[in-house]
Amino acid sequence: MKLGLENKVALVLASSKGLGLACAKGFYEEGANVVICSRSEENLKIARDKIEKAESINSSNKVFSIVADLINEDQIKDLVAKTLDEFGRIDILVHNAGGPPSGPVDKITKEEWKNSIDLNLLSFIRITEIIIPIMQKQKYGRIIAITSVSVKQPLNNLVLSNTTRLGVVGFAKTLANEYGNHNILVNVVCPGPTLTDRMKELITKTVQDTGKSYEEVEKTWIDPIPIGRLGKPEELASLIVFLASEKASYITGTVTQVDGGFVKSVF
Repeated sequence: MKLGLENKVALVLASSKGLGLACAKGFYEEGANVVICSRSEENLKIARDKIEKAESINSSNKVFSIVADLINEDQIKDLVAKTLDEFGRIDILVHNAGGPPSGPVDKITKEEWKNSIDLNLLSFIRITEIIIPIMQKQKYGRIIAITSVSVKQPLNNLVLSNTTRLGVVGFAKTLANEYGNHNILVNVVCPGPTLTDRMKELITKTVQDTGKSYEEVEKTWIDPIPIGRLGKPEELASLIVFLASEKASYITGTVTQVDGGFVKSVF
């Protein structure tokens, strides 16, 4: 399906691995110019090679990589400025950020709280404050925030994710309400248990804390999923690419999980 993304400019945050990389690859395959970022220049080179090997419907689209730490406000500003210098516009923003450390309430330090708020919530606020005026001038924009099913169903041992990602949802819904009349659409997607490095880290941490085997801990994640398996990063990316496309031009303010049925609530 052609989604009308040829020559659009998609800025995908934290995109050298996992969900971000899958999204960047999906946009590239649909013909968009893609900007990827990470704290690691080496990881960016590897990611860029992977993306450019994908087949695109547009022979002239590009992948542009920028080193950036999303906790650093100046680096966020630099990321946007370099994107504009390279392409002159930003049509799509996918906000993605690494998951915060796991742990119960009484084990989380003040520093971990601050870092999680800076990385997961404030980075979203900071970059959208810069990009919204750009999209207003263009009279066009698509913003998609990647959170977690924890915004719909709090997860055990993940108080930081349960808390800070809900702030992202509240801010995204507000943006959708206030800027829809500027043709700026804002949506949130919520990955469930997905086979990424982050999931492997969570399983390994539980193995260390409990003494259970890797297979036993992995099974505790899979058992609540009706489909009976962990998700694949490209399955989440498919929804995000669609939401950024012209096929989704009447969709804004939504909070949609991609979780194989993990969340059981009706909303």
